[in-house]
Amino acid sequence: MKFVFIIDPIERLDPGHDTSVALMEAAQQKGHEVWITQASLLSVIQGKAIALLQPVQLKPVQLVEGRWVAEPQWFEVGEAVHRPLEDMDAVFMRTDPPVTVPYLYATYILDHIDPSKTRVVNAPNGLRTANEKMYALQFTEAIPETIVSQNKQVIRDAVERWGAAVLKPLGGKAGEGILFLEGSDRNFNSMIEISTQQGKTPVMVQIYLPAAKEGDKRIIMLNGEPIGAVNRIPSGSEFRGNMAVGGRVAQVEITEREREICSQLAPTLRRDGLFLVGIDVIGGYLTEINVTSPTGIREIDRLDGVQLGHQVIEWVIQSKNTTLH
Repeated sequence: MKFVFIIDPIERLDPGHDTSVALMEAAQQKGHEVWITQASLLSVIQGKAIALLQPVQLKPVQLVEGRWVAEPQWFEVGEAVHRPLEDMDAVFMRTDPPVTVPYLYATYILDHIDPSKTRVVNAPNGLRTANEKMYALQFTEAIPETIVSQNKQVIRDAVERWGAAVLKPLGGKAGEGILFLEGSDRNFNSMIEISTQQGKTPVMVQIYLPAAKEGDKRIIMLNGEPIGAVNRIPSGSEFRGNMAVGGRVAQVEITEREREICSQLAPTLRRDGLFLVGIDVIGGYLTEINVTSPTGIREIDRLDGVQLGHQVIEWVIQSKNTTLH
């Protein structure tokens, strides 16, 4: 089979951390062709989605004393060619957020792939539908108390009612721009003004969950089912657990409450073609649903001794064989 991965420039990826690399390695190890491209290299010609593709050969990472170790030259790319994406068996849209206007245009181009020929993960319409902060709001039984507003007084009223809160930009990623709020903070007004761009841009504000000190759990879901989890624990004086800001990772089990949350999400995720997602759970509450390029597979594989990338690739193969034909 032929797999295409729409990624950021490959030289910027971390082979010991990035889920995209784990997926590409898994496809290669199973004997499939692996091709890469970027969102800026997509076109529509005569009604078909076309991409400038490069074949890639990877040197898989090795687990050495509990760490993933990569070769200095861990990938090799071949000559670039223009090819219709529906000539491929599967296309993974793995460009990192933020979801900008060019990103949205790329999803419109992906709409021109014939779904009867090629599986797109995740579906372009689902990517447009699912803002990684707002999408969770429909699951009212799973989320903590949450507001979305650009109004300073509305935000202050909520924070003073809760005692403490966490503010998140709606288009943020990897913990960027997340703030801890208390009504008594003398910088409160300034923080809201900066975050909302003087009241022009809404932000998400959630009640602060003290359980965040014990970790922010990332659960990987495949076609609506949880397949693995890792706990991200804040380090030092940092209140955010994101790996990108230094949170340490630890092995963790998926609780019964978290399985219930996954069951609540599953029908909607499947409906929207969101096959590979990473949900964030703190203290039994859903806080985010990550759909663009969810990470965590490398950490789960290392801690649990599994191969989630292989599981994802095998699901794509089986789903294509059973659903698309």
